[in-house]
Amino acid sequence: MDERAALALIAADLPAAGDDAAVVDGQVLTTDMLHETTDFPDGTTRYTAGWRAVAASLSDVAAMGADATAAVAVYGAPSFRADEVRAFVRGAREVCEAVDAEYVGGDLDGHEEFTVATTALGRVGEAGPVRRSGATPGDALCVTGDLGRSGAALRLFGDDPDRANDLFRFTPRVAAGRALAAHASAMMDSSDGLARSCHQLAAASDCGVVIEADALPVHDAVREVTDGGAAARELATTFGEDFELVVTVPESALDTARDDCPVALTRVGTVTDADAGLTMDDEPLPDRGYTHGDG
Repeated sequence: MDERAALALIAADLPAAGDDAAVVDGQVLTTDMLHETTDFPDGTTRYTAGWRAVAASLSDVAAMGADATAAVAVYGAPSFRADEVRAFVRGAREVCEAVDAEYVGGDLDGHEEFTVATTALGRVGEAGPVRRSGATPGDALCVTGDLGRSGAALRLFGDDPDRANDLFRFTPRVAAGRALAAHASAMMDSSDGLARSCHQLAAASDCGVVIEADALPVHDAVREVTDGGAAARELATTFGEDFELVVTVPESALDTARDDCPVALTRVGTVTDADAGLTMDDEPLPDRGYTHGDG
């Protein structure tokens, strides 16, 4: 059983599961686990690991349209070095500060490989949580920021680790999520890649999706590691781990949503009826993306 099959099994027993975070008494709660072999390429600093691990959970809070309040992390490693632990905590603390949240600690544990488990907490605003299940035909399909930065970073670690670490330290879109909550019909983050995220959102909302490839906002770093064209598009749509927001917005609210969003909000397609399926430039959109264990 792979990760996706296991998640489906759990969802069958937990009807409240399925969004980026759980909603409990007006708060959102989420947890993630990252491993050295699958999530931290050679050359990843402990500062970057602390930032990225906590940021992954904060991204789930952002995807619910909530305010981030706090995060904790479990740090597991074969041994503990003072400089590495301090660097990790500094990264975790500073990414929390970047989104007006607080890093409040966690736990240390011996482990055969460097492994991090993070949990983030947020507070639902007046607009309420935004789920994956509200998209309707005719809505605009949009993404925040740029796509492909993590895929580009992975290719740069061997040649330019400083640049790669910088790309790996993304800022969770908490402010954007808060701003979009008043306008969005559905939202999630793109941790599994745009293509797979669209499949997940379409399944939750019982809809289809049409994407225009030329509209995709591709990160400049992708052009540094590919020749452009199909290779760049593949990195931007299926690699994943970009942690941008994938959001659907009613056509009538799109201009206001763009004005309110503190980062670029790009329309990349349109929500359609479920029987139309998922396509990009009139071709079927494969359900491919990031899966833990793929490396």
